Amino acid sequence: MPGTNLTRDEAATRAALVDVTSYVIDLDLSGATEEGVKTFGSTTTLTFTCRQPGSATFADLVDATIHEITLNGAPLDPATAYVDSRIALPDLKAENVLVVKADCTYSHTGEGLHHFVDPADGKVYLYSQFEVPDARRVYTTFEQPDLKAPFTFNVTAPAHWKVVSNAATPDPVPTGSTTSRGEDVALWAFPATKPMSTYITAIVAGDYYEVQDVYEGAHGTIPLGHYSRQSLKDYLERDREEIVTLTKQGFAFFEEAFGYPYPFGKYDQLYVPEYNMGAMENAGAVTLRDEYLPRSRQPRSFYEFRASVILHEMAHMWFGDLVTMKWWDDLWLNESFAEWACYHAEALATSYDDAWTGFTNARKQTGYRADSLPSTHPIAADNVDLHAVEVNFDMITYAKGASVLKQLVAWVGLDPFLAGLKQYFHDHAFGNTEFSDLLTALEKASGRELTGWAQEWLQTAGTNTLSPAFELTAEGTYASFAINQTAPADHPTLRRHRVGIGFYNTVEGRLVRTDYVEVDVDGARTELAELVGKAQPELLLLNDQDLAFAKIRLDERSQATAIARLSDLDDSLARALVWSAAWDMTRDAELSATDFVELVLGNIGQETDAWGVSRIPVYAAQAVALYSDPARRAELAARWEQGLRGLLAAAEPGTDHQLTFARGYAAAATSESAVAEVEAILDGSLTFDGLAVDQDLRWALLTALARVGRADDARIDTELAGDNTISGQEKSAAARAAQGTAEAKERAWTQALLDPSVPNETQRSVVLAFWQAGQEAVLAPYVERYLAEVAGTWDRLGSHKASVALEHIFPRLIATQATLDTVDAWLAANAETVNPGAIRYVREGRADVARAIAAQACDAGA
Repeated sequence: MPGTNLTRDEAATRAALVDVTSYVIDLDLSGATEEGVKTFGSTTTLTFTCRQPGSATFADLVDATIHEITLNGAPLDPATAYVDSRIALPDLKAENVLVVKADCTYSHTGEGLHHFVDPADGKVYLYSQFEVPDARRVYTTFEQPDLKAPFTFNVTAPAHWKVVSNAATPDPVPTGSTTSRGEDVALWAFPATKPMSTYITAIVAGDYYEVQDVYEGAHGTIPLGHYSRQSLKDYLERDREEIVTLTKQGFAFFEEAFGYPYPFGKYDQLYVPEYNMGAMENAGAVTLRDEYLPRSRQPRSFYEFRASVILHEMAHMWFGDLVTMKWWDDLWLNESFAEWACYHAEALATSYDDAWTGFTNARKQTGYRADSLPSTHPIAADNVDLHAVEVNFDMITYAKGASVLKQLVAWVGLDPFLAGLKQYFHDHAFGNTEFSDLLTALEKASGRELTGWAQEWLQTAGTNTLSPAFELTAEGTYASFAINQTAPADHPTLRRHRVGIGFYNTVEGRLVRTDYVEVDVDGARTELAELVGKAQPELLLLNDQDLAFAKIRLDERSQATAIARLSDLDDSLARALVWSAAWDMTRDAELSATDFVELVLGNIGQETDAWGVSRIPVYAAQAVALYSDPARRAELAARWEQGLRGLLAAAEPGTDHQLTFARGYAAAATSESAVAEVEAILDGSLTFDGLAVDQDLRWALLTALARVGRADDARIDTELAGDNTISGQEKSAAARAAQGTAEAKERAWTQALLDPSVPNETQRSVVLAFWQAGQEAVLAPYVERYLAEVAGTWDRLGSHKASVALEHIFPRLIATQATLDTVDAWLAANAETVNPGAIRYVREGRADVARAIAAQACDAGA
């Protein structure tokens, strides 16, 4: 529908014509508890001015039945005025009032106003998710970020519910009416908000459990609300102290660092079900995945990530909510800055003071991968319309953007950087900006010319590779030393980098840094006279301290040292850089999958970084399944399986290592002995001191058994009967999808790609479990079947569910030349006619297959 795809030019035209004075939105949610309810009442009163009276424009409303449209007191016929998700507004006056009365549609895809019934107790929960363009699924809007306004929400709902929005929650007033189920109904008349964009407005309503705290800061009191489903309230209470501590630490840090008081009065954090994203920065009403209130034991990396999410969304209260981009071209102004800010705050203000190490081991890797795909784009992308925003809202925006900003801080200095931000917030509070506004503030504060830096780093794509180049004297000192910089052929930009160079040598049996130099790299070759005469270290580490977004290579001696003695390297961030280099070399077919697996098995047991412990074994499992020589894959898989068994046995009881290795061992189990041990761990006949087989671990073990044909539907049903929760339903769906029978795959395929009624998180669980190593024979037909479904998936499932399916159910596991040829032929015939978002995922999958084939050849030659 062209009407849903607002273009940048259309938005600019509308913004030049109108200013919004206010929104008043009346929502009737009183029928939400009815069986099979589909819609809710939505009445919008939109007051706005027009600079050119007599002109025309349009308002946005998606998937609605409109009962009445009134413009300046005159009725408009919905049959003619409402076409293709747009309401035509003719003959505007200088001052205008638009009233639209409609029934809007509840969502089960996590977009718009999501409706959820908790299987644990039958209670109903609603929440909104509006970024990028989905406020128009709930009320009539001018759906673009630069038309800010105050919002007044009036919500009618069952009187016993909690109702939360951006403004402080008022006392509900009884209406005197009841629902069809006999529940009393009340009205929540919220006060007007500060001016804000439509996409950060929010409505959350339902049987939520509520607790309240306060933050007493230098600028006054901020009420802190926390909400969850009733069935999760024990987990919220369990984690409440840590969440409150992090929230208070964040406010104290950001108010000082940004030099501007928190602007939205109160701060609620609402943990909601079936959530597509990690969280959303609705002003004063942040929504988060309720998986962040885990029922089972999780490793420290989980809680570290939750901390980063909490701080990321809080940073958005300034980056994005207080000051907002004019158009989605500058989406990175929101996400990259909030991403950098959350790790910066985490490292300096919380107990997770090694956050940047975890960033290097996990988050940054997603940026490197995204930047290597054919879909890579500049951080400051050219988002000509909303479809382009959907395609470019990825780890380039988040992980690469944060990495580049970390380098910018190193380039200009932290204090000038923060001084520029403070001025930026004060100059543009409650307004909209373009990138040039921020650049001006940073240049003024730092005294450095940044236009060229911005061109290199924000307006070009691709990752540079930095390699040492040197000659040695007979005494083992450097006779010459340079850093060579290369760029991929498709994105040939050579950039300026601020990099550290670390010298690591053995001291009392450990590898420690004995020298450090920080330099600027510029161009294809940078000669470093300051290193001439220094003794060659056992390990030379480029990009020490991880200042730059660049792939690094180790010289021959350093690589040998790293592989043999990585566990002897005391500094966790230095180890993370070595892990990163080794994994990148494996993906680039420069290090064999076998060598990488041996590196992991030999060193992961001694790793201390939480993200290193949990994420690096995932990379090794990928190396086994995709990057190993197919002729020797079974041998390497057996080595990986038994290596994990040894690590599990050796792990200290109750540690993250033990839990990670137990999960990994179950996922890798294929031999009769390993499968039997997985069965024994599940039934309790094999125990490990400190390893609690809780509900989530039970599902992991059962899914592993389903993968090898040891758990049929009846067994999965039995487990589900004891876990009547939405998590249980989702995990049972994943276990069924992991089964290796033709019937199981057919059912899972329907859930993943063909049936739009499957809830979004259930679909996601199925998609992620569908492809299983060792099932290639039954999965082979799904190469052609995937390609046959690509064209229709977007319209059938909607953008989010289609994206999840097309990205993750691509047949990467069948990484053969035949697959590559089949995909290439399909792209040649369809690339110009199929939805661009869908084509993106096919091209990305194709690139992954090509990468795997090259890595397999490398492993075969090792």
